[in-house]
Amino acid sequence: MSTYADPYASSRETTEGTVFSVTGGDWDSLVTEIGQAKEERVVVNMGPQHPSTHGVLRLVLELEGETVTEVRCGIGYLHTGIEKNIEFRNWTQATTFVTRMDYLAPLFNEAAYCLGVEKLLGITNDVPEKANVIRVMMMEFNRISSHMVALGTGALELGALSPMIFCFREREKVLDIFEFISGLRMNMAYIRPGGVAQDLPAGAVDKILATVKDLRHSFKDNEKLLVGNSIWMKRTEGIGYLDLAGATTLGVTGPVIRATGLPLDLRKIQPYSGYENYKFDVVTADTCDVYGRFLIRINELEQSLRIIEQCAEKLKSLEGAPVMVADKKIAWPAQLAIGADGMGNSLNHIREIMGTSMESLIHHFKLVTEGFRVPAGQVYSAVESPRGELGAHVVSDGGTRPYRVHFREPSFNNLQSTSAMCEGSMVADIIGAVASIDPVMGGVDR
Repeated sequence: MSTYADPYASSRETTEGTVFSVTGGDWDSLVTEIGQAKEERVVVNMGPQHPSTHGVLRLVLELEGETVTEVRCGIGYLHTGIEKNIEFRNWTQATTFVTRMDYLAPLFNEAAYCLGVEKLLGITNDVPEKANVIRVMMMEFNRISSHMVALGTGALELGALSPMIFCFREREKVLDIFEFISGLRMNMAYIRPGGVAQDLPAGAVDKILATVKDLRHSFKDNEKLLVGNSIWMKRTEGIGYLDLAGATTLGVTGPVIRATGLPLDLRKIQPYSGYENYKFDVVTADTCDVYGRFLIRINELEQSLRIIEQCAEKLKSLEGAPVMVADKKIAWPAQLAIGADGMGNSLNHIREIMGTSMESLIHHFKLVTEGFRVPAGQVYSAVESPRGELGAHVVSDGGTRPYRVHFREPSFNNLQSTSAMCEGSMVADIIGAVASIDPVMGGVDR
């Protein structure tokens, strides 16, 4: 019988060990503390349904009048068990799980994981150049779509409706590109170990360049509305203050730490997928507040467009080049294509393996059902996601399934800064501060 006692959870013994049932007792204990201090303080439960908290983040606030004296983050309301589920799928199938963690940045989840698998396989340098160019291009498009949600919802929560409409208008254009190239708008599982799932469709480069031109023109709408706007400045300047010392102590990355003046960007200091071959600037600010983080995201949009244009120029000279490693024992699935009924194996490939080559059919069957083996070992691979350093710790025991995959999710680390930003401020300023962190709870609760 277990002697462990958790004040917030009851327990019972089963054949599989002790099972705990979370009771939410923390709220009861907080309520009983009210009135014990000389000054009267009120405990307010914000969330998890509150629109300012991006879905399922719960904030427990202790207030003294309108001033916030203590903030506690409650997480776990969106737990999906993705990391555990991966252990029961082969290495390629795992991409369909990791892409759903931070659902606003699916391609970054896939890239961090696949870079780790490729390190274990020892094929990092064998990934075709075209696959790396496509990866970079898709990730930068994804950075734009993610920042559009951050800027749009952040403005909406502070009372600005038009910026949200404009941001989601531009995001739709990016999602159209995703659908055109991968067949899906979100959670594409497009980046696979060894390359990408399929080549670009005909006319992709021209469509990409036209979209970049359109986006560059349309981004000015939000800048005109918010940059320098007196109402916006009053709600963001000096709000959610977090300096460099605080950010580094808490392990905060992304726009939040770059708003303290530190140009920390893995694309520059620890390049991957050929980022060292692209010209772009790391955008910083020195305000350490909500306004600085807003400006960084606004200005990063142009840097992403610069990178996408360079990718498009490279793709023009890579027509017909492979997008998956040559090793057929790894290159799964074999020949994807977008047909009238969506994405699947190309008809020509099906005809070949079904009608002319029994060996190809057997190989395809084993690769899809069992998967390839990855040498035993462990690696850590990291990418610069829209929210900061997204790292994957990938462990293999030499089998066809991951032994363990654990992610260093930037939203999880960045949320630690909520208390530092908000304690001592007004209740109304919490909304802007949390929005400037831009947490995605699917990544936090994975």
